[in-house]
Amino acid sequence: MMQSLGQDARQADRDWWRGAVIYQIYPRSFQDSTGDGIGDLAGIVQRLPHIADLGADAIWISPFFTSPMKDFGYDVSDYCDVDPMFGTLADFDAVVSRAHELGLRVMIDLVLSHTSDQHPWFRESRANRTNPLADWYVWADPKPDGTAPTNWLSIFGGPAWQWDARREQYYLHNFLTSQPDLNFHEPAVQEALLDVARFWLERGVDGFRLDTINFYFHDRHLRDNPPLPKDQRNADTAPAVNPYNHQLHLFDKSQPENIAFLERLRAVMEPYNAAAVGEVGDSQRGLEILGQYTDGEARMQMCYAFEFLAPVPLTPARVAETFAALDAAAPRGWACWAYSNHDVVRHITRWNLSDAAARAYATLLMCLRGSVCLYQGEELGLPEAEIAYEDLQDPYGKEFWPEFKGRDGCRTPMVWQSDNGTGGFSSGKPWLPVPAAHLHLAPSEQRAAGSLLSHYRAAIALRRGQPALSKGVQTEMRAEGDLLSLIRSAGSDEIFCAFNLGAEEVTVDLPPGDWRSVGAAVGAVAPDERQAGQVRLGPWGSCLVKRV
Repeated sequence: MMQSLGQDARQADRDWWRGAVIYQIYPRSFQDSTGDGIGDLAGIVQRLPHIADLGADAIWISPFFTSPMKDFGYDVSDYCDVDPMFGTLADFDAVVSRAHELGLRVMIDLVLSHTSDQHPWFRESRANRTNPLADWYVWADPKPDGTAPTNWLSIFGGPAWQWDARREQYYLHNFLTSQPDLNFHEPAVQEALLDVARFWLERGVDGFRLDTINFYFHDRHLRDNPPLPKDQRNADTAPAVNPYNHQLHLFDKSQPENIAFLERLRAVMEPYNAAAVGEVGDSQRGLEILGQYTDGEARMQMCYAFEFLAPVPLTPARVAETFAALDAAAPRGWACWAYSNHDVVRHITRWNLSDAAARAYATLLMCLRGSVCLYQGEELGLPEAEIAYEDLQDPYGKEFWPEFKGRDGCRTPMVWQSDNGTGGFSSGKPWLPVPAAHLHLAPSEQRAAGSLLSHYRAAIALRRGQPALSKGVQTEMRAEGDLLSLIRSAGSDEIFCAFNLGAEEVTVDLPPGDWRSVGAAVGAVAPDERQAGQVRLGPWGSCLVKRV
């Protein structure tokens, strides 16, 4: 188990985030300590040893703030308190204390682009056009014919503008109508949100995951978005059935003014040695924006990319194309990669992975340049759950059912044991059903050395034990059919990595020189002197060797 992470230790490593493995906790579904069927902060404390034993460097906790839960916490009504369903501020302090004891840093999910319509700020803002908070949200007069100010669309379907009879104006909502967008062009809004960051930093958090980081500012001239040609549309940011994909989103998000705000936020974080990973939601310019937001020492440390969260299979060619595009658009940027999260179909199901394939992809993830986010249950190999319509909770799924079934299938409760119907998650009825197919994948059933859980532990330990893999440079990435190869290096250390991401045997030519295996713990094939610089990789095999 990792050593206690005291204040001195947390301040000492200014580069702790680079190459870190961050474990995402969706608190509603992690562990219920009260029997009400909803996970909570005390439950997180109970299960933190699992994450520490896995070898993660940090946790990211999805929103637990006071909220009417129209979007399950991503609609905040009080940024500086805990929703009673999750516990109290004292419970949060206990999470931080226990995490630090276990050597884990704590990152929390800040939702700064919008609030709930129940937030006191919005209640005052919508009262009239002259109150002190009148300009804290994005209000606009209708066009002369009474229609919305622009053609902007909501990610959750329909127009991004909602009429308000009190002010006889429209307000902007990029998500649900109950999630009005804050007006970042108003200096007082920026100050209030920076104060929110200070509040949590003072409570001991080590950083933030910044929800929809490129949605903070809108075009102050309220220009319409142009249409996006059909052959350029993809479903990385929104499902294919959503008309949101029909526009090139030039004016409703990703505005140049955002850079200055991010630099102000970084300045607030610096004295605390805190780090942030920003979620960039843009299907056309995601890597370009990632490069802008992580360029230099004054902006965000990392951005959370969507490329490996896409529905299309992650082939060697796609990995190579992604890194080539990243190198071109963000040569000084730093990405945070993920296969699964609380918004997309779990990758085991999305890519139809066998157990062997799941291991290969886990090893690959730990060998790529960038930081890593693991979503709870990913280390167990949990597949996407099938949720009946009558059990559906997600408003997004209800809007587009059945072509898009929403996000509940990846949000079902974590399983910890196999001997009861709730997987050890709760003594009551869980807020979403626990699939019977998940029970045999619980940690209690994966104690053997050959389990997927043990493979994740070994892969993370390999990354942590080899600076070239966690923080080094990446060169010579090549994709040939099912074979992906690359070199990671740091100082005099050089590691050659090769992955067979297919079901047929392939032959790998090692670079010239002498190599020794460093991947035995993850089942990587070692060089054989009789093969004269070549290695045969079976289906889903890997080769990880270090230059002697």
